[in-house]
Amino acid sequence: MKKLAKLEYLPNNFRIIEKGDYVLCAISGKQIPLDKLNYWNVKDQEAYYSYKEAHLKKESNND
Repeated sequence: MKKLAKLEYLPNNFRIIEKGDYVLCAISGKQIPLDKLNYWNVKDQEAYYSYKEAHLKKESNND
């Protein structure tokens, strides 16, 4: 059974706080396997499934 991980997002990496297999995208709610995690926001401590979700978040912050 897959388990949700808890991470601390750093500028160029992340630190595992609680071991797991995936995190959830802050925009879509999709599961992101840790080995596929490429997009996150250090300030908001959020993960994003792809560049599309990261862009949506950036656009919503500019409103």
